[in-house]
Amino acid sequence: MWKQKKGRKFSRKTDQRKALLRSLVEALFIKEKIRTTEAKAKETAILAEKLMTQAKKGDLSANRYLATYFNKDLVKKIMKETAPRFKERKGGYTRVTKLEPRKTDAARMAIVELIK
Repeated sequence: MWKQKKGRKFSRKTDQRKALLRSLVEALFIKEKIRTTEAKAKETAILAEKLMTQAKKGDLSANRYLATYFNKDLVKKIMKETAPRFKERKGGYTRVTKLEPRKTDAARMAIVELIK
């Protein structure tokens, strides 16, 4: 029976899983739209929502929190360009759109994008 278990494991160890999600969210904030598998897309969207909520605060602690995930250039971009776009929005900063399966291995694919 599953209780209080959140998140997907992706058949990886903890440090590898965190690095994977961190790189996916970093790519999402840089490019604002990425294509990946459906499960990774859903987990990426969850983490990106939490980080965007922090970034919207715009204070020093939010800046330091984001700095634990990303380099200072990306933190500056998130705080100055991306977060102000969502100032009036209470949530739902990302959209996951499902695509047709990948031809090579029939993995379910999806696009994660930041709402304009």
